[in-house]
Order: sequence, then C-alpha cells, then structure tokens
Amino acid sequence: MSDKILEIENLTVNFDGFKALNQLNFTMATGELRVIIGPNGAGKTTFLDVITGKVQPTEGQALFKGKNLRSRSEHQISRLGIGRKFQTPRVYLKLTPRENLDLSCNRHKNVFSTLLSRPSKPEQRTVAGLLETVGLTPKADIPAELLSHGEKQRLEIGMLVAQAPDLLLVDEPVAGLTDEETQNVGNLLLTLAESHSIIVIEHDMEFVRQIARQVTVLHQGAVLYEGSMEEVQQNRQVIEVYLGQPEDNNG
Repeated sequence: MSDKILEIENLTVNFDGFKALNQLNFTMATGELRVIIGPNGAGKTTFLDVITGKVQPTEGQALFKGKNLRSRSEHQISRLGIGRKFQTPRVYLKLTPRENLDLSCNRHKNVFSTLLSRPSKPEQRTVAGLLETVGLTPKADIPAELLSHGEKQRLEIGMLVAQAPDLLLVDEPVAGLTDEETQNVGNLLLTLAESHSIIVIEHDMEFVRQIARQVTVLHQGAVLYEGSMEEVQQNRQVIEVYLGQPEDNNG
C-alpha cells in the first residue's frame, strides 16, 4: 500500500478558456501537515474544489489513498475520508459547542434529535475530548453565537475532526483573527497533525511560519516550488511572484 495519501497527476481545470489549474502535479504523504500558499488566482481554492468533488477536472486525476476521485460526488468523497473546512465558520449558532460536536459525531442525528435525546456515554466522552482539544470546555454549554470568531473557527475544526476524516482540508483558518486567536488555531492544527493528514491554505505568513513543515507554492495553476519555510523564503522565483509583492496584493 502506498504511503501517499494524496496524488495529483497533470491536473487541469479550464473555465471557459482560463486555466485555473494547469498540469498541476502534487503528492502528499500520509500523516503530513502541508501548507499551500500563493497569490490570488494561483489556483488554491480550485485545487481544494477538485479534491472534494465540487469541481471536475478537465484533464488529469486526483487519487486519494489510491482511489481515483474523478466523477465522484462531494458526498461520496466525504465518505471516503476527506473533510473540508471553509473560510467562514459553518456552525449551528443557536446550539452550544457541545451540541454542535455531538451532531457532528453522529451523522445519523439531526438538529432536533440532538436537542431531544441524550448522547450515549461513549459519545459524551468523545465530545468531551474534542471540547478539550479545541479549548472550548469552559464555553461548552453557551450558544455558539456568543463565541468569538476565533473560537468559532476552532469549533468548526473540532466538528470536522468529529467526522473522523483521514485528510483535513483547512482553508484560511486565521483570516480576521487576533494574534492570540491565530496562535490558538495554530497550536490546535499542530496538535491534530500528530494524528491526521492536513492541508492548510493560508495567506498569513506569520501563521505559516508557526505551523509549516513543508510548503507548496502555487502560481498560475501549477506548483512553482516546494520546500521548507526557510527554503521557500529564500527562493528567488517565490520572492518575485509572491513574497516580494506588496502586502495588499497577497490576497
């Protein structure tokens, strides 16, 4: 069995003549934490869209644990073990963090059954562990709408983990966060990386420095460079197309 959890081969996505991805090749080992950076229009979101089945490639293929994801629905890909966190937190604001996590742990439940039934002892232990992991035990039983933006981000990451995916896709998790909240999210992802494969897309370079082990730089729909954060920062091509741009162009 391959130790590669994700293999992308010659992936092209053509939107009416615009190549959002252009012959992109990418591999990722099981258990790896990979950060993907790149300027606006580099193809980062489209890359995640293909992996999750939201967008079908024009050419090439994406393999997850050796299985071709092409033509599979988003629901089918989710059940294979890929979970995605979007930029904006998607939590049930009227439910508590405990109820949000309970709902995520049991896909057979809906909001009403979560409110009306008591979770089993194993479910209670799982939820308690997740609350501790995401640092929300003290706020476990208040409505999620009262949480800060950073706390909502951590709650949604916990909800994603509750679904037990093998690969976590996390899109710009610290956008709009304070320095302290950014640090907390970074620590959470580093903790989760001990037991999960994770791809993080991010623009905040201080945050990238906090969590990065291996960095992939996308540019014009293809991989421009891969390496450690130190190597990426020193690469002349990367500096020219991304790191050397004015802050407001990083997007």
